[in-house]
Amino acid sequence: MKLKGRNKVSPDFSMSSMTDIVFLLLIFFMLTANSPNALDLLLPKAKGKSTNTQNVSVSIDKDLQYFVNNERINSDYIEVELKKALEGQDKPTIILRAEENVAIKEAVHVMDIANRNSYKVILAVRPN
Repeated sequence: MKLKGRNKVSPDFSMSSMTDIVFLLLIFFMLTANSPNALDLLLPKAKGKSTNTQNVSVSIDKDLQYFVNNERINSDYIEVELKKALEGQDKPTIILRAEENVAIKEAVHVMDIANRNSYKVILAVRPN
């Protein structure tokens, strides 16, 4: 007695569901991507790995203007603004973005503030 299977699997594959998933992923990554390079700074080059986790960004441009999260701040009030921005954070982190020709004493000033307040400092650089 010869038995025939009633359910046959169709070898056709529909790409429409795959393209839907790709478009949804594309939209998700476009919406969740942050752009830490809002200020146009020429960062020094270095080899290394950067992280995308940041709490506060401190930028120093060639005219020695200070920016905390892209808002211009007087250099005398940086510590006050950082304390306000990092209040209540578990692991407060500062991304320090000093332009290439900025004197090291300006970057050390921000690092000193971070050291006094037990903040972690990450120096941003552009890839080699």
